[in-house]
Amino acid sequence: MSASPAPIVWPSADREAAFLRWITPLCAEHRLELASLEPASADASFRRYFRLHGANGSLIVMDAPPPQEDVRPFVDIAGRIGRAGLHAPAVLACDAEAGFLLLSDLGRTLYLDEVQRDDGAAADRLMREAIGALVQFQQRVDATGLPGYDEALLQREMALFPDWCVEREYGLTWTDAQRAQWTRITDLLVKSALAQPTVAVHRDWMPRNLMVTAPNPGILDFQDAVRGPITYDIASLLRDAFLSWDEEREIDWAVRWWQQARAAGLFGDHPMGDDFGECWRALEWMGLQRHLKVLGIFCRLKHRDGKPRYSADLGRFFAYATRVALRYSELKPLVRLIEPMTGPLTATGFTLR
Repeated sequence: MSASPAPIVWPSADREAAFLRWITPLCAEHRLELASLEPASADASFRRYFRLHGANGSLIVMDAPPPQEDVRPFVDIAGRIGRAGLHAPAVLACDAEAGFLLLSDLGRTLYLDEVQRDDGAAADRLMREAIGALVQFQQRVDATGLPGYDEALLQREMALFPDWCVEREYGLTWTDAQRAQWTRITDLLVKSALAQPTVAVHRDWMPRNLMVTAPNPGILDFQDAVRGPITYDIASLLRDAFLSWDEEREIDWAVRWWQQARAAGLFGDHPMGDDFGECWRALEWMGLQRHLKVLGIFCRLKHRDGKPRYSADLGRFFAYATRVALRYSELKPLVRLIEPMTGPLTATGFTLR
């Protein structure tokens, strides 16, 4: 006997009433059973997702309460992805003011679940399909009008690390000399990022946001897309928040992406298009910017938002950051900055696998 679905808990009676006013006529239109409403997923934001079942299959409801969330970027980017020939949820109904969307259902099978179940041939096939879709995303998704991944945004993201990870999570205070080292390192990472060719950037192109679908993959969590560095999304895919690969596979998949991106003309006349070594360096430095940002975000989720489960993966990102910092002489001072935090994680035996 299957378990009953978890009840939907609303933050207020007014929010629940607004939802019922909106969804009831849509249930009739799409032949859905309101009584079948069940949680589908939640994420690190205030958004929640529900699933509704009916005579024609299931659909997804997004609950994105204003003013914390705005569904309009999601609707915009979903349209851009669809016009690029890629597979994102179709927006069937929208109440932007109330923060409700009715979406097509991409199913229940995350890339993350599938590659963890079989990290051999199945994972290789799925990752290659994700790489092919990423090149198509970078080539065909219209980046006109998207926010720029500029110096201010890159620096603002990395500032989350000293604010929330160093000070709040570990209770450390940097000296003036340490802060000067941090500034030099982050300036180098920003300079590398801004020197790259720019494309539409998903910002979380990783197995947790890709679905096993037909056509494959289904693409989720794209509402924060920007126009920015070409290596950002491939770095996100290869050095993931929730699983890690040996470097041989990382490089193999990176080369496949680089070859396809070069064939698509995405590098233009940039030196990265002629030299994979230059591309790999830029990818690693871009990944480091993301790792530092994510370390800050995961600690903020724990301390500000009451979501401590993300902090279980801090060690993974410290390991990523240490590996990259040790490889490049310009970045080695970062190792000394993070050693007081990585020591306890090393003692517990954390590894990238």
